[in-house]
Amino acid sequence: MAIDKAKVKEIAKLARMKVADKDESELATELNQILDWIEQLDEVDTKNVLPVTSVTSEILSQRDDKVTNLDQKDKVLANSPSDNSDFYVVPKVVE
Repeated sequence: MAIDKAKVKEIAKLARMKVADKDESELATELNQILDWIEQLDEVDTKNVLPVTSVTSEILSQRDDKVTNLDQKDKVLANSPSDNSDFYVVPKVVE
């Protein structure tokens, strides 16, 4: 698919960009070069290439999921501006 000045105007309108008339032909040339490069990528054989989910093979260390700080209720509620015995009190957000 070749890009001409009319297509550059259409793309610029969709992107809400102002492109000067004198720059349209240069931009069309650059966009065509990009499309040619993408077509070159289609020629690469990737049948035996596994999908990559990460560029590093680093494995993050994990810790056991267990409770370590018990009986912290009073310290936690001390941070709240208002509490009602065992719970935070928050302003009503839905009427």
